[in-house]
Amino acid sequence: MPVSRERSQSLPDQGFAHTATVTAGSLLFTTGVAPIDAEGAITPPGDVQGQTRQCLANLTTILDERGAGLADVAKLTVFVAERLQVDLVVAWEAVVEAFGDEVPPASLVGVTVLPLDDQVVEIEAVAALS
Repeated sequence: MPVSRERSQSLPDQGFAHTATVTAGSLLFTTGVAPIDAEGAITPPGDVQGQTRQCLANLTTILDERGAGLADVAKLTVFVAERLQVDLVVAWEAVVEAFGDEVPPASLVGVTVLPLDDQVVEIEAVAALS
């Protein structure tokens, strides 16, 4: 596997790797992945956890097209356009559900607005290609 995820030995376990080491090779940088369905509609409208799952499903599709998978993600950024901290927690729960014990180094960011109507989540990633 071209990505090795490590947790700090000095910091408390926060449920994700603090660093990712990528062996020599190509890196794939994704666009901000929106929670759109096959028809291009935001799904489900206004639902943080549902949209996080849809973004991750779309990210998985993009990675698969390039010969990679979630295990190859070296860095993840999740943007949530909601006002409550609990909405960030709900989004994070969906991320943990997708990655299990192997959550890559990640940033979870509260933002004011995202580009599409009814969109409250967007995810971008950096992945290592073998």
